[in-house]
Amino acid sequence: MSNEIKLRQDLDIQLAGKAAEKKVSIGKCGEYALVPDDFTGMTPKVAVREGDHVRAGDALFVDKNCPEVRFASPVSGVVTAVVRGERRKVLCMKVKADEQQEFAEFGKKDVASLSGEEVRKALLEAGLFGYISQLPYAVVANPADQPKAIFVSALRDKPLAGKFEFEVKGQEQDFVTGIVALSKMAKTHVGLGIQPDFQAEICKLGIENHAELHVFDGPCPAGNVGVQVNHIDPVNKGEVVWLVEPTAVLFIGRLFAEGRVNLMRTVAVAGSEVREPAYVDALVGTSLRTILDGQVAEGANVRIINGNPLTGRRDSMDGYLGAHSSAVCVIPEGDQADEMLGWIMPRLKQFSVNRSYFSWLFGKKDYTLDARVKGGERHMIMSGEYDRVLPMDIFGEYLIKAIIAGDIDRQEALGIYEVSPEDFALAEFVDSSKLELQRIVREGLNILRKENA
Repeated sequence: MSNEIKLRQDLDIQLAGKAAEKKVSIGKCGEYALVPDDFTGMTPKVAVREGDHVRAGDALFVDKNCPEVRFASPVSGVVTAVVRGERRKVLCMKVKADEQQEFAEFGKKDVASLSGEEVRKALLEAGLFGYISQLPYAVVANPADQPKAIFVSALRDKPLAGKFEFEVKGQEQDFVTGIVALSKMAKTHVGLGIQPDFQAEICKLGIENHAELHVFDGPCPAGNVGVQVNHIDPVNKGEVVWLVEPTAVLFIGRLFAEGRVNLMRTVAVAGSEVREPAYVDALVGTSLRTILDGQVAEGANVRIINGNPLTGRRDSMDGYLGAHSSAVCVIPEGDQADEMLGWIMPRLKQFSVNRSYFSWLFGKKDYTLDARVKGGERHMIMSGEYDRVLPMDIFGEYLIKAIIAGDIDRQEALGIYEVSPEDFALAEFVDSSKLELQRIVREGLNILRKENA
């Protein structure tokens, strides 16, 4: 029924505090915010003013370089603030939610009868097109492009990330509708894990009639959509593929089924510092204080992560749920740790990629890791470390060196069009040189995009 691909260049980081497969309720959130930085590569232009009233689905901002790409408000209410940073950069737009929610109506549609252009137009009108990204450059997709394929990874395997198999329960038909809509615009590929129950459920829904299914056997980073693209249909210079996060597929499906924008997502609240790791239902832009209320000890010295520990961003209680965040994680900060003799001790409870500690002798177990880097940046060590956790047909270490050197021709030859920053998340974790690989790759992609504009 599907193509199975086995990956053996990987690393399974078992962290303590995985979310139990149950949902807990959260309090009422009075203020929501949409953060433009969640949509990489887009320059925001504010579409409303402070004091304006918006409906759920109305645009809060648009892409300055492509104004037809709009970004919808998750709730109806009054725009209370347009928060700006240096050089008047828009950091976020806050909306105080109405007691009674109003929705912009876009009309229910039978997606099976629509053309690809009609689907594209509907997504642009509803402010959902911005949830589609692209390779090359790993930025918000350009609606003027014609992608050779669309990829959806329904496999989440990063540490503490939420399981999509749990998230999609009760919403299977919306997922099917979203996949059908995407298939109208280009050939669509759906990446799955090896869970037989979920595969059977997907087949029962008839998704294989609209998309190619691919099963990936292996731990992280098998779920990276960039890794899946590399194994199924690699990107060459001049080609474009679109990438859609599985929750965004649900957003798209709800649009056509309900005629409204519904940005509700199921989020894993996880981590060793969370009192009751579980799932919650929350809208994009929900206050993290609302999500974490009662879950974290007052005054605790912790790192709050908007997303998963490998690719998420550092945040605080004053932050808001990211547009692409399927998890909110809390781990120890670690800056108050005082370890006698440091790394030389024969540790029994610490994780080591290279089995430097004796903890690996006790079999598979969950570890409590803190946010420390444990070392400073140093000269790059060409040791093949990246290759052990980067199951892509590229030379990761040489590509990083080419980006640092600013050698664009070399970057192109080494496959920079195929990668995104998250593909190097595990390599960054194991890197003995302590380089910020995701930041380096992002900067390289930005420079290349500007050169090719």
